Formats: sequence, structure tokens, C-alpha cells
Amino acid sequence: MIYNFNLGIGWASSGVEYAQSYRAVMLRNIGADAKFIFTDMFVSENIEHMTKNIGFLDSEIIWLYTFFTDQKIAPVSYTLDDLRETLCAGGYTYTRNGKTGRIVFQGTNDFYTVYFTDEKSDRVHRVEIVSDGLLIRKDYFTYGRVFSEYYAPLDKKAHMYLRRFFNEDGTVAYEEINDDGKVMYQFPDQFFCSKEELVGYMVSRLNLKKEDTVLIDRTTGIGQAILMHAGEARVGMIIHADHFSEGGTGEDYILWNNYYEYSFAMNKHVDFYITATDHQNVLLKEQFLKYMDAAPAVYTIPVGSLDELKYPTVNRTPYSVVTASRLASEKHIDWIIEAVVKARETIPQLSMDIYGKGGEEQKLRELIKKRGAENYIILRGQQNLKEVYQDYELYLSGSTSEGFGLTLMEAVGGGLPIIGFDVRYGNPTFIDEGKNGYLIPVDEHMTANEKIDALTDRLIQLFTEADLDSFHEHSYEKARRFLTKEVELRWKHIMG
Repeated sequence: MIYNFNLGIGWASSGVEYAQSYRAVMLRNIGADAKFIFTDMFVSENIEHMTKNIGFLDSEIIWLYTFFTDQKIAPVSYTLDDLRETLCAGGYTYTRNGKTGRIVFQGTNDFYTVYFTDEKSDRVHRVEIVSDGLLIRKDYFTYGRVFSEYYAPLDKKAHMYLRRFFNEDGTVAYEEINDDGKVMYQFPDQFFCSKEELVGYMVSRLNLKKEDTVLIDRTTGIGQAILMHAGEARVGMIIHADHFSEGGTGEDYILWNNYYEYSFAMNKHVDFYITATDHQNVLLKEQFLKYMDAAPAVYTIPVGSLDELKYPTVNRTPYSVVTASRLASEKHIDWIIEAVVKARETIPQLSMDIYGKGGEEQKLRELIKKRGAENYIILRGQQNLKEVYQDYELYLSGSTSEGFGLTLMEAVGGGLPIIGFDVRYGNPTFIDEGKNGYLIPVDEHMTANEKIDALTDRLIQLFTEADLDSFHEHSYEKARRFLTKEVELRWKHIMG
């Protein structure tokens, strides 16, 4: 069995969770049994809804807090009628407004606030119980009651002092005691003084053997507990981001990323590390040797894959540019817009489509309008892009930090050349200078205007000097090593 450890997950999951969902598919494809363990507490949403949302199977998920019960990972199926069966007949009124309902008990200051899974469904995720005007309990449901939180007034606020976790038959499996932020866990025959101890207990209960593998995606608060109880299992650490700070690194010392420092210090107890790119793999090995006199095994496995290469069914739109990402400040879509506007003075046929959603959307829309570019720079929103890339001639990136870049991979899978900054680690993975695009040298002293000018120059160079057919073909060649069958072979090699 392969056990993958992470902290949390959400509706707007990070690259770590999406990397795990890709991994789940790869492991299924090669017939490897895998579980994905999440150790964060979830109260605003049922974990199953979020894991299923990005492609996990219910049977693949282990949640720390239900691990010690016989509750299964499942969607919410507990209904308002189920709740009503627990109430005394009559004696209350019921109203609903969207995702919340209110049950008010007549002649009292007692009421229930009911939180549904959505605005139309009668499936109940949780119920907040108020007695005499004070919050006293919250109950959380899937197909039955999973756990309850108990509250008492403290400093004029509702203070949660206890969580009680239930088995399917309603019996108590264990309790979490909350003493002013300090948590303790009471079992019938065990007592743990911290969440880290609870994680360690869970790992010990997995009864890991030498044929098992543990993959740790995040170590914060759980890494030590896992390593202490992993036994004979192989342990691998997944590197999801830049693993060190360049500004804090000198000839004799290195400042590791806080998220990975512990796992690097414990390299003697780690069987292997996994990076998403060869560039990071090589650099990490060099740094291990230089700063720690260590030579651990480091493997490269992309965090995504391509089922197939996508070829255009009609001619690509001439002078067309595409970019796709979260519309966030660190993606520097504004630089891209400015560069396209400037390049259009030389190439009047130039056009660009921007795919994605995010907090910068309105700002970018206003910038496009300010530059009078509404007719040739279009915000396309969030779409499935699998059949889109091959319609364009170029992918343009303004990001100055790209650990891997799933959209870059998808772009070369559609045969697109790429222009981007020469930054670790995604851009140099997918761009071969002068062969399928351009890597723009960049340093901390460059101004935003200098970066915009550099993007503009490469745009003009590509459309006026480059052999686009050759660039397209070279991108397809780059993409072949990211085909799903190739990535599966890498997982087979590591997993045996």
C-alpha cells in the first residue's frame, strides 16, 4: 500500500492537492493500491465533497479524525426529515433561506440553525443548537452523525471545549478536549497530549510493513510523528515548491524552505525525494552534497501528464497568443497585456486570449479598456482548455515563479512555443531557447517596464524571425516525455 500524507484540502485547492489527484490517477493506472491521508480538521464542509471535486475516489481517502471510528468517507445523505425524527412532535416552527434553515421551539429561547449542502437540497451538513440564547452544540453529519462540538460561554464568546467522535451506531469512539487552544485526545484505553501524538498513533495503527511506501506531501506538524512510526516502510518526500531561498544562501550555508527543512535534516531516515522537474532534481542533489555532505536518492516525476498530444484540426489562428492561469498578481498578467499592446504597434494582427479566474480580473479588465485593447485582448474566463491550446500560435507567460506549470505542459502538448522568464523551474523545463520559444534573463534589479520591454521584444522576434513550424514540432517533441504512459513508467520504477 502507498500512503500519501497531506494536511488540508479545499474547494480552491493548491497545486499540492492537484498534484496528489494526478498521482492518484497514475497509481490507479499502474494497479498500485493507494490511500490519501488528510490530517486537518474540516468543519465548514464535508471532506468527501472536496476530495471528490478534484477526482479522488472515496475509497482512497483516509481522514485522521474518522480513522479511529467505523465511519466511512461518504457524501452527505442525512436529511432534514432525518433531523426532524429526532425532535419532539410539534412545538416548533421551521423556515428556510437558501442554504440555512431555522427550527424555533415555541415558548422558549431555543432554536436550531440547519446548514444544508446547497441552496436546493435537503441534505444536512451540520446543525447548530442554541439553548436559552447560548450556543451549546454543533452536530456534523454525512450519512449519520460524525462528530459533535460542545460549547460554553467564556469571555462573552462561545468557547468550544470538547469534540466527540462517534461510531455508526452512535457510540463514542474518542474525544478531543480543548483547553484554551491546547488539545488532548481521550480514548477508552489511550490518552494523547497533542495532535502530533494523535497522528503518530494513527501511523502506528496502519501497521506499516517493508512492502508499504509512505509519501509525505506536507510535513508541518506531522513529519516527525510519521517518521517515528513508519517502521520498515519506505519513506519518500515530495517537493512541491522551490526548496531554498536564494537570497539567504551563501557559499558556506543554505536557507532551506521552512516546509522542507525538517525532511532535509532527516535525510538519513528518508529513502528518496521526488521533484517535479529535472532542473530542481539536479540542483537539490548538488546542494545536498555541498551543504550536508549527503547523497540521497532524488527522482523526477512530473506532477501532471498528457493523455495525448493535441494537433490542430484547422489552421492555427495567425498571430494568436494565449495564456492561462489564476488571475493573481504573482502571475503578472498585466505585464503580458502591456507587452501585447506594445508589440501590436509592430504586428497589427496580434491578438491574445486570457483564460482563468481570480482576484485581479476587474483590474485586468480595466487595464485592457484603458489601453483600448478590448477588440484583440479577451478575458475568456475559466474553461476546459484540453481542446484549446492547438488553436493558437504562442503561449506567453509573465510569471516569475513556476515550480512546474501544468499549463506550460499542456501548451507544449498542443505544440505551442512558449515565451517566459528564465526562472526556476517550469519555464526552463518546457522551453529550449531558440528552439521552441525564448527564455528571458531576469534578475531582481529589473524594473517592471524592463520586463515588459523584454516580453515585447521576444514577441516581435518570434512572429517576425522564428520558423514557427519548427518551433511547433520541437514543442511536441518536448511534450512526449510527459505523456501519461511515460509518467506511469516512472511511478512503476519507484514503486517497484
